[in-house]
Amino acid sequence: MIIDQITVGILCNYPLLIGLVAGIVMGDIKTGLVVGATLQLMVLGVGTYGGASMPDFMTGAIIGTAYAVISGKGIDFAIGLAVPVGLLMVQLDVLARFTNTFFLHRVDQRIKDNDINGVARNVVYGVFPWGISRALPVFLMLLVGNNVIQQVVKALPTWLSTGLSAAGGILPVVGIAILLRFLPTKRFISYLIIGFFAAAYLKVPMLGVALLGLAMAIIFYKQSGNNNQSDDEDNQSNTGGHENASGEYED
Repeated sequence: MIIDQITVGILCNYPLLIGLVAGIVMGDIKTGLVVGATLQLMVLGVGTYGGASMPDFMTGAIIGTAYAVISGKGIDFAIGLAVPVGLLMVQLDVLARFTNTFFLHRVDQRIKDNDINGVARNVVYGVFPWGISRALPVFLMLLVGNNVIQQVVKALPTWLSTGLSAAGGILPVVGIAILLRFLPTKRFISYLIIGFFAAAYLKVPMLGVALLGLAMAIIFYKQSGNNNQSDDEDNQSNTGGHENASGEYED
């Protein structure tokens, strides 16, 4: 996952796709998709620019999906467990970046020595800290196996298990709230109210709400085009210009 994130970028930064892969491996695609989709809401509008570290909900999707299937505790429990895992991965992400400064200095030295092959080798070496920072903790978490996980789950106090489930139910709302902060919500508040009304009161399925949003987007786009055309015509009439046979405007 992490090597894909820093190279070809097929699945990078998409917990939904990572959850799908984890669901295929665990034999429960539905659970993987639900866990991944919920965590996907947490990273919408969030980017790791300038070398900044962000919660690794991709790894959280892997662990959450695996534990949901193995423990049988349900999706809410899995999502609540995936969040602290994602936050823990931030620290390991920082450690991996720090470790890679060693190879970066080696690259600088190889550039001074005009050693092109040495530069290429050290760039490849830098992949290993990234991969180990995710692979090792996931391996250790999954190595304990089904029996140990069942014992740990049974040993968890009720308040902790209930808290994790409650957190799992709240997270989608938090993700949507984060997304709304990056969108021009005030400008399109009427559309937001229509969508909320359709989903909450009319009980329209999500696909229906999405199609309703698409229809309103098309209407808005056409209205914007008509308004722009009207403004152009008004400007032309105000300047007193008219079009001649050659298609040019003249006074």
